[in-house]
Amino acid sequence: MGPMNPLDPQLPDSSPIPSVGDSSVDIQGVTKRFGSVTALEEVNLSIKKGEFFSLLGPSGCGKTTLLRLIGGFEIPSTGRVLIDGEMVRHQSTRNRHTKMIFQHLALFPHMNVFENIAFGLRMKGLKGDDVSQPIEKVLALVRLSGFEERRVEQLSGGQKQRVAMARALVNEPSVLLLDEPLGALDLQLRLQMMEELRRLHKVLKSTFIYVTHDQGEAMTMSDRIGVMENGRLLQVGAPHDIYERPQTRFVATFIGHSNLLPGRVTSIGKDRRASVDCDGAQLEAIAPDHILQGDSVTLSLRFEKITLNPPSTGRIEHCLPGTISKRTYMGPMIRYETTIANGQVLTADVANVEDQRIFEEGENLSLSWAEGSIVIVKE
Repeated sequence: MGPMNPLDPQLPDSSPIPSVGDSSVDIQGVTKRFGSVTALEEVNLSIKKGEFFSLLGPSGCGKTTLLRLIGGFEIPSTGRVLIDGEMVRHQSTRNRHTKMIFQHLALFPHMNVFENIAFGLRMKGLKGDDVSQPIEKVLALVRLSGFEERRVEQLSGGQKQRVAMARALVNEPSVLLLDEPLGALDLQLRLQMMEELRRLHKVLKSTFIYVTHDQGEAMTMSDRIGVMENGRLLQVGAPHDIYERPQTRFVATFIGHSNLLPGRVTSIGKDRRASVDCDGAQLEAIAPDHILQGDSVTLSLRFEKITLNPPSTGRIEHCLPGTISKRTYMGPMIRYETTIANGQVLTADVANVEDQRIFEEGENLSLSWAEGSIVIVKE
């Protein structure tokens, strides 16, 4: 490995590298600064071999910067990037076992499909059958056999996406990096390409790292998701875990829709079941280990977890009386904004199905939810 850059502090090349086991990519204590701006701060992440992993977050959160660090387009200010157990700090983009598909595809307009895909192979010095045979295989893989002579301007948006995938996949990368590749497509084509990406991932069994700000894309395609904000990795987990058990206020609101209620823990009983006083409304939630009696907390309750019923005449657990303040028709669901006794507003999304009772604005009712639906989150 080459010499270290004294202006870019890094752990010595000779220091031991921890075992990564079945990891494909390891990010160890990575910080990236651009002048006075910190784009990434102390990011630690391990991505498994063969995993479809999505980096999810709003624009400017650092997800593309992290992807570019893995691909070799940027160098960490501090920390390490390992691919297949090998530290790649001094490897060029060309020499890494990665390929990137960019949002704007970067196809060569003056080349036909075959030459676009062949470009990387020719850069390696390959000729003849060493070029044509891999291209034939990869075109079949992306379902574009027979398109070799088509020019870029003759292709549809979806076909261009597939050519970009073929150009990356023909080099047989162990890690495929995808930087919001579906962002410019209309809804129906985006849905089709999501299915295509999942199909390719299952066939190839290589590691896909996918950057998106679209929660639907991440939830649908990913084995695991890493949610980012302001250069920090807030939570990593399977889509179900991220959605059902958000750990922070940001995750609870960025993925899906949640009611957030400030409160104070009045007691913690068996199995870490906590009673929380939310300005007079008594609610229950499972308290993480770091939460203590007397702590101020924020509760998260998903819109769709709430069930609306006629007013209750008796005391029922996990139930509050309220009044409909606003009703909004949203096609597959109806959104109700309800005001509870302490003046707080709880929003409920109710599936628009046959025989579903429609509540009117101003009508009194009771709001209920299943035990475990409320989660304590960090600010």
